[in-house]
Amino acid sequence: MSSSSRYVADFNVAGMRYWDGAKVISKLKPGKRLRLVAEPHNPADPNAVAIYRKDVKLGYIPRDQNDLAAQLLRFGHDGVLECRILKVDKKAETWNQVRVGLYMTDKVKGD
Repeated sequence: MSSSSRYVADFNVAGMRYWDGAKVISKLKPGKRLRLVAEPHNPADPNAVAIYRKDVKLGYIPRDQNDLAAQLLRFGHDGVLECRILKVDKKAETWNQVRVGLYMTDKVKGD
């Protein structure tokens, strides 16, 4: 199976100071994949999409950029989204510590 990906957006992880990102920031490296989880029952935003490293919640896709990811995840198309770390700055303010890229993948199955 081969795959390619297309850039969709990049953004800083929102809400880092409210979650456990500080506990794992030393393990975050550019290029590493992160996991996206839709939170349709989130009272603050029904389109909320949380960003995880393994089982540790880092924060969210910013509210003004989460609609596409929320819809794809909600309808079971999580396999077409990829979230990768672009930059980590441990000394920056928490809102600016981790920048990620969102990509759509095009997976092609071999014969």
